[in-house]
Amino acid sequence: MQTLIVITGPTAVGKTALTIELAQHYGIPVINADSRQIYKELRIGTASPTEQQLKQAKHYFVGSRSIDEYYNASMYEQEVLELLSRESSTFHVLSGGSMMYIDAVCNGIDDIPTIRDDIREELKQRYQSEGLETLCEDLKQLDPEHYAIVDRQNYRRVIHALEICYQTGRTYTSFRTQQKKVRPFRIIKIGLNRDRNELYNRINLRVDQMMTDGLLDEVRGLLDKRHVNALNTVGYKELFDYLDGRWSLDEAVERIKGNTRRYARKQLTWFKRDATMKWFHPDQQKEILNYISQYE
Repeated sequence: MQTLIVITGPTAVGKTALTIELAQHYGIPVINADSRQIYKELRIGTASPTEQQLKQAKHYFVGSRSIDEYYNASMYEQEVLELLSRESSTFHVLSGGSMMYIDAVCNGIDDIPTIRDDIREELKQRYQSEGLETLCEDLKQLDPEHYAIVDRQNYRRVIHALEICYQTGRTYTSFRTQQKKVRPFRIIKIGLNRDRNELYNRINLRVDQMMTDGLLDEVRGLLDKRHVNALNTVGYKELFDYLDGRWSLDEAVERIKGNTRRYARKQLTWFKRDATMKWFHPDQQKEILNYISQYE
């Protein structure tokens, strides 16, 4: 039976370096599970693997899409499963911190239809002209069950539920079966974590390095596409606000650090719910290899 090794954990914990070591050890490629590293325009702000790292191990789903293309976790699930079915290796390694993408591959995702461009544009225009409160009222009428549980301050979730209602004539709730799918491969989940102060220091240093590497120029070059959903991302949002004159550059950088730390906490909360996850410090390479060897 094939085995999928999942390497995950909070941002900046050290997933990339360990994953490349495992890929080299087993002679296998890396399947990226970072939903923003997929976009070729977002190289610096997503801490995508460097050119040197890409030479050390073949990577799938890194810089393979444009931010102008629609992409979601369901499409990612299908493409990863097709890739795994073509590969003959005993082991595969999937690495990243995007909770929904990892969950889609490991457990499956509900078969929610891809939204037509005209419906997406219509609701986008309504949000801009009528505001979120009006859309929430529509959702309350069309899908009261989902309205009761959705984060009504999160416009993307409200709009997505309405998109489904508009396109299908059914409630968004009716598509959310949340039934775990059986996979034809074994899954080993390895979570990486560090002491909180150590992790936060790494996050702060990485943001500083991104700025040195040219993150501001990367963001400036994307100003005309700031409405694209892929750019609703930590590091880009804050620098757009700086370019708008809302904050000083120092304030924007501090906000990137703070929001990244908050995202790391959110990731840890999500992953620690999974009782099948085995946790290690990233420096425990020997222990991690010994753990994986049990499944050889």
